[in-house]
Amino acid sequence: MVDAGRPTPERKRFFRRPLVWIVLIALIAVLIGSFWSGGSDYDEATTSEVLKDINDGNVKEANLLDKEQLVQLTKSNGDQVEAYLPAGMMETVATELEDAGVKFDTEVNETSVFVSFLLSLLPIVLIVLLLLFFMSQMQGGGSRVLNFGKSKAKMVSKDTPKTTFDDVAGADEAVEELREIKDFLEDPKKYQELGAKIPKGVLLFGPPGTGKTLLARAVAGEAGVPFYSISGSDFVEMFVGVGASRVRDLFTQAKENAPAIVFVDEIDAVGRHRGAGMGGGHDEREQTLNQLLVEMDGFDTRGGVILIAATNRPDILDPALLRPGRFDRQIPVDAPDKEGRQAILSVHAKGKPFVPNVEFETIARRTPGFSGADLENVINEAALLTARHNEKAISSDALEEAIDRVIAGPERKGRVMGDAEKKMTAYHEAGHALVAHALPHAAPVHKLTILPRGRSLGHTLVLPTEDKYTQTRSEMIDTLAYALGGRAAEELVYHDPTTGASNDIEKATKVARAMVTEYGMSAKLGAIKYGSSGSEPFLGREYGHQKDYSDDVAATVDSEIRALIEIAHDEAYAIVTEYRDVLDQMVVELLEKETLNQEDLERIATRVVKRPPMSPFNGTASRKLGEPPVSTPNGSKPAEGPDEGIEVGPSTEGQTPQP
Repeated sequence: MVDAGRPTPERKRFFRRPLVWIVLIALIAVLIGSFWSGGSDYDEATTSEVLKDINDGNVKEANLLDKEQLVQLTKSNGDQVEAYLPAGMMETVATELEDAGVKFDTEVNETSVFVSFLLSLLPIVLIVLLLLFFMSQMQGGGSRVLNFGKSKAKMVSKDTPKTTFDDVAGADEAVEELREIKDFLEDPKKYQELGAKIPKGVLLFGPPGTGKTLLARAVAGEAGVPFYSISGSDFVEMFVGVGASRVRDLFTQAKENAPAIVFVDEIDAVGRHRGAGMGGGHDEREQTLNQLLVEMDGFDTRGGVILIAATNRPDILDPALLRPGRFDRQIPVDAPDKEGRQAILSVHAKGKPFVPNVEFETIARRTPGFSGADLENVINEAALLTARHNEKAISSDALEEAIDRVIAGPERKGRVMGDAEKKMTAYHEAGHALVAHALPHAAPVHKLTILPRGRSLGHTLVLPTEDKYTQTRSEMIDTLAYALGGRAAEELVYHDPTTGASNDIEKATKVARAMVTEYGMSAKLGAIKYGSSGSEPFLGREYGHQKDYSDDVAATVDSEIRALIEIAHDEAYAIVTEYRDVLDQMVVELLEKETLNQEDLERIATRVVKRPPMSPFNGTASRKLGEPPVSTPNGSKPAEGPDEGIEVGPSTEGQTPQP
């Protein structure tokens, strides 16, 4: 129960707002002005009418206001009129009234000096209050004006819904690393007795959507110590020196409440490499970064503050920020594997109804490469589709449609293709599917469709049976051939390729260039890296640097890329030519059903024989089997690999070469 006589906190906050006081002062000024001006019950009249009434003897009494040059008359019949006189007419009217024997009063109104001063000062006060209000709003400080240097970090309170490590799935290694920090904060003596020091900084890096911020929220829920959260962009401001001041204020607050954890999301906004690019660096950002470096590992050796940061661009961070002593521990948060995807789906499925036959293992196998955010979106899209169809439980069909929407976009039912274009699209997608089915290293075809989705007129979906982290040259050649299968089918059937293969050609060229310049899969160029692995993140960084290979080598690189593309194209063309009848049958059913699944493809392509694996470094499209000249433990059959005659020794990865 609230006491009516006592102001509530909401009422107090209301009257602390500058805009409220500005409005109140403006209203008071209007009321004072209207009070001083007074009300008037007189009718307006002209000077000639006033003089005529005086001369005709119709005036009973009069009132002359000298300051306003106003004359007010009360007529014999009780009517009241007033008129503003021209300059110099007041004496004439007074004389006429005296001659007519009318009694009149003369008032000389003079405003006091104090009132005049207040009236002149009021607009200035209103303007100053308005400016202060806008400056306060720009800084987000409410009524705290010019409080630029204060930190904007938000402290996680006890009332905030807690996220724990149980809510995190698919990142077991990252959870284990962060759990050690939690254990140190709870029982530091166990580590201090062994002389161990807790890491001062932990950097979470990985692709977008993999759960870096979720891990930080879980640390906040598990830590049991003050947790400050801030974004990297909150340090940067339009005023010079504000960012560094906010860093100092943030760490001052954290040290006063130590042990504490500070989380900086998107730290690349403030931790960018200094002196990179053309034209120098951003002085304000560099000052902020310098202050952050000092706070993390400077002369002030007071401990108890752990900095956790997250970014998806670790390549642009300053090296001084990444060295041991600042970010001692760098934890990658990559896309989850099949088991991780299944666990993530189970987490996001809590509280949602599913039909009994839904298996998350199947959905996890269906979504390779998906991040945690993608999987959350799949579950949400399936729920939306289920509600749209007025169903009570999420089915496997809804999940399949949701996956297609996440991969290729929503189905474009409004795009109507002509028969000729639909047939050409069917041959293109059937070419992809047939080549993938015939190649030994290509992933199995899960679905092919000619229904437009997103920006594509159709698509063929291949899904690997297991997660893979490396590829052989033969597997990459098969990837190139699969990418060019649609183009080969168009050339075989229509002898006139279309623009529909532009994206396929782009992907194939990118893979072939990586094979030649990064992976050393060219017999002519050997195991040498040419150029940088990716685009330089900073403009001008490579300016002035000498090219690390000659023009002759560049021509050879182009020649080798072209040779790989031609090998893959010839392979794809040979497959669609040999199995032209299978290609035609696939197109017939695709035009009829618009979508074919893996079972339909297996039934149509029963006579298609898998091609033998490509022989490495032979430079041609011929294929032959090769067994590595090594034995494997437990008598298991070794994987298909290089030809005999190539010496294969133990792996030296991660070992230091001996002189």
